[in-house]
Amino acid sequence: MLIAVRSLVAYAVIIVYIALAGPVALVVGGLFRWVGGMFALGHFGVWLALTMTGIRYRVSGLEQVPSTAVVFCSNHESNVDPAVLFKALHPRLRILYKAELRRVPLMAVLFDIGGFVAVERGDRDKALSAISRGAGSLRTGKSFLIFPEGTRSRSGELLPFKKGGFIMAIEAQAPVVPVAVHGGRDAMRKGSAFVRPVTVSVRVGSPISTAGLTLSDRDELISRVRTEIQALLGQAVPS
Repeated sequence: MLIAVRSLVAYAVIIVYIALAGPVALVVGGLFRWVGGMFALGHFGVWLALTMTGIRYRVSGLEQVPSTAVVFCSNHESNVDPAVLFKALHPRLRILYKAELRRVPLMAVLFDIGGFVAVERGDRDKALSAISRGAGSLRTGKSFLIFPEGTRSRSGELLPFKKGGFIMAIEAQAPVVPVAVHGGRDAMRKGSAFVRPVTVSVRVGSPISTAGLTLSDRDELISRVRTEIQALLGQAVPS
């Protein structure tokens, strides 16, 4: 009962925050082009959501990430993952996301201003165009997060990896950083909208260089990153 009440209160507060902060973010980012202000509002909103629902996280290995633009590549086990990784990995993290999320008009506009890139998975030409835009952003120093499985894994086993994010990294010659996130599945059990307080473990692996790679090397890159993520998932949860 306590979890249900806590979840409902959190949802209500977050909806109010979005209603208030969303228009401010549009003005800050769209009119004044102050992207840093937009990200600050986003980070506060994510912090508020995680705090109110009792979601905590701990990160290991982040010191290995270079100061240059990278592509963080993570497994995906729950709806909690994007929020935790957005907060934990980088102060201005862009996301390569599925275009279905653009059905929420305000979210679509804010994502566009923030430099997030939507991929139309059912349209190859549009998908390749989006990937090229992402590669261009990487070249200008903007780091990205990708979930190559494309959807949440219900079993905990890694699903087949999609190629788009790896093509983007190769085009930009940007390192790929393997990330393993674990624990979020317990926060939202299947069929339930209530959020349980959990601690999520985020393990960051060593960057994998794409320097000199071409698109013909993408399958080998995918295999290597997948192996690294699987190894990270098999490690003990840091204390």
